[in-house]
Amino acid sequence: MEPQHVPSALAALPELRVSSTTTAAEAAAAMRVLAGFNGCMVGTVRFSGRTPWERHPGDEMLYVVDGAVEVTVLFDDGAQHATLTAGSVFIVPSGRWHRQEPRPLVSLMFVTPAEGTDASWSDDPRSDDGQPPAQSPTNDVRTA
Repeated sequence: MEPQHVPSALAALPELRVSSTTTAAEAAAAMRVLAGFNGCMVGTVRFSGRTPWERHPGDEMLYVVDGAVEVTVLFDDGAQHATLTAGSVFIVPSGRWHRQEPRPLVSLMFVTPAEGTDASWSDDPRSDDGQPPAQSPTNDVRTA
């Protein structure tokens, strides 16, 4: 394994403008997987636009390299909001629906389970439970 320089990896990536019409090819072009780690992938991405809701079968780590992002995590008793700025680390608990909204652009390093991500564009994805999950454009990239 070679050392990875996160700022250099990000500098080489185009900005992903996330929307409900974002394609897997657009997502793949804006992400770089740096390594595998304990069933997860370590990667970088730079994006604007609110992401779909996602949930993973394990914890997800987000590290803000540059910019800012608001992360919303849904719990049974409501939503938790956290605003992350450069240098912040945030752990999204396993199985919790969450989404990110950059302010206005964010560059992240992430550690995400490599398989099993669900995604939804619903207002409240918890109402989708029991339904087949919508596929996030990043699912194709993450499981590749």
